[in-house]
Amino acid sequence: MSSNSKEIPFWSDPQKRSIAFQALALIAIITFSFILYGNAQTNLAKQNIATGFGFLNLEAGFDIADPPIEYWSDDPYWKALVVGVINTFKVSVIGNIFALIFGTFVGIILLSKNWLAAKMAKTYVEVVRNVPLLLQLFFWYAIFVDVFPSVKEALNPFGKLYLSQRGIVFPVFAEHAVWNWVWLAIFIAFVISFFVRSASVKKRREKGESFNPWPIMILTLLGLPLITWAIGGAPTEISSPELGGFNFRGGYTISPEMVSLIFGLILYTSAFIAEIVRAGIQSVDKGQWEASESLGITKNQTMALVILPQALRVIIPPVTSQILNLTKNSSLAVAIGFADFVSVANTTMNQTGQAIECVLLIMAVYLFFSLSTSLFMNWYNKRVALVER
Repeated sequence: MSSNSKEIPFWSDPQKRSIAFQALALIAIITFSFILYGNAQTNLAKQNIATGFGFLNLEAGFDIADPPIEYWSDDPYWKALVVGVINTFKVSVIGNIFALIFGTFVGIILLSKNWLAAKMAKTYVEVVRNVPLLLQLFFWYAIFVDVFPSVKEALNPFGKLYLSQRGIVFPVFAEHAVWNWVWLAIFIAFVISFFVRSASVKKRREKGESFNPWPIMILTLLGLPLITWAIGGAPTEISSPELGGFNFRGGYTISPEMVSLIFGLILYTSAFIAEIVRAGIQSVDKGQWEASESLGITKNQTMALVILPQALRVIIPPVTSQILNLTKNSSLAVAIGFADFVSVANTTMNQTGQAIECVLLIMAVYLFFSLSTSLFMNWYNKRVALVER
């Protein structure tokens, strides 16, 4: 063999050196993890604290106000934690939907030529963004507790809607098994409508042809739930709130803790979304406005059909971060007494002493919510991204 064909020394080969360093780093991490695990097991054994998730089957022994599913204090811990997960999910979904709508609206108003509207929107954004969220939650909760009247003097702005220190109470359909299926039908209808509209947009982009998706979407959104309701017996009984003793009976009650949490999260997050929307709209070249005006397109149509679709390339990535922030900020519910997952897990931790397991559960739940949201938003971002030729 010639001298030129000599094998390169290991330490001089960047690729082999990189693999070796990564292997050493992995070994160090695994070793460190085993050391931590061993120390934790030893310390827990010294304090006679059992490890594992067997405590989930023990009786919880604490109540949860207004649980979304049937729950009693003698139910196991795992059911209490499920109640917390559902509450966190409910707050996150409602909060994100309204934060996106309101934030987009305020972001457009920030660019309005109406001086008063633009200044009011700017003042709202600057004030809300610069006041800590926790203080805002305390403020809205204090409004309910200190400003709203007692149950017997509840405000009745219209119909059977009541506002008091106990929250917001309003009529709903009486309990019936079919309503669970109706909600499922509504969700399926929205999914179908989304894909129908996406198919219309894709066909227009690829072939220059399109069909009007709205008749199919409206028929699906209205027809599928109505058919489900009719098949399930078409129940029409209404449960209306009636004052009985020191509280209302019947109807549906949204607790002041939940209202304060959702309201605070919506206002806080929408202020950040508004700035993102404003920046996204301003990133679109002004020539797009001029071209649309020359074609006789109205300003509202230009915003909806020309500007916003292009601005989404800039808007979606930072908005995804705000959606994730709202979900994680919902953990501040423990400060105002709302039974979200963190609150229930903390109570479980205090009663059982299973700190490591409870913290791992909290991390796993929020990691699942965050990764699921990121996966969906990244997929949606790829679908709406403009493909340049």
